Amino acid sequence: MILSQLFRRYYRSILFALSLVVIENVAWIVEPTLFGNVIDAFIDKSVSQDSARFIVPLMIWIGVFLVNSGVGALRRAFDQKIYLTMFSHIAVQVAETGKERGETVSKTVARAELSREFINFFQYRFPEIMEQSIAIGGAVIALYFFDWRISLTCLFIVIPLLLITKLYTKKVMTLQTDLHDTKEEAFDVFSTQDADVIRKYYQRIAHNEKRIAYWGALNFGFIRICLLGIFLLVLYISIDLDDFTTGSIYSIVAYLWTFVTSTEYLPELLESSTSIREISRRLDVEGE
Repeated sequence: MILSQLFRRYYRSILFALSLVVIENVAWIVEPTLFGNVIDAFIDKSVSQDSARFIVPLMIWIGVFLVNSGVGALRRAFDQKIYLTMFSHIAVQVAETGKERGETVSKTVARAELSREFINFFQYRFPEIMEQSIAIGGAVIALYFFDWRISLTCLFIVIPLLLITKLYTKKVMTLQTDLHDTKEEAFDVFSTQDADVIRKYYQRIAHNEKRIAYWGALNFGFIRICLLGIFLLVLYISIDLDDFTTGSIYSIVAYLWTFVTSTEYLPELLESSTSIREISRRLDVEGE
């Protein structure tokens, strides 16, 4: 039931779905460069007698845009078939394991529901991790071809990100453990039919979720401060130190914005992966 076991069981379908993620996002990451070329071609058209020069870059951009859109639509239609089947398998296995161990119905039901996070991870979070990785790495590589100083400036954010990520993961793992412990009591709590007991149950859940949210907010704020400095420095290099065309400036800003938005999304992805690791430990599937 851990990620590796699910992957081995459904690896062909998962690899197909993930290959669509890669194609979709590689097509997406080259779009700013191609659209920048379209902008420059249209500007050249306005001052040149050769009115057909813009057609080639325009058609290339349209082709890549259609690849991105078509593959994205195919992936979203195909995902449900894979991951609903996976969830049915894992829920049954959790129920059988709970019965064999003599665990309470409350704990078994709660763990079956928690196991849905494995499916959500494969269906949503892992593709998102791939998407953001392609976006960040692709943006850095693309910016290198405009000016190596811009690319290097973006890479400087990696060091503070690693430090805050290590602290964040440690704190959130503890909080996720407390949260999942509480959720396993849901059936027993509701069986009391006592409003005060139920109220205290949800207060405990809210308390842990708020603490997780506080750490996520702290991580997000730290990343945003770092990104502000990166953004200003890159704009200075792009506008004051280099003689870029209008299309190139558009492409640089688009890649920079991609880098910023993808990086600030990391705390949410980290929280999801931390929760998955805690659930894997909780279900004790490594030894099975």
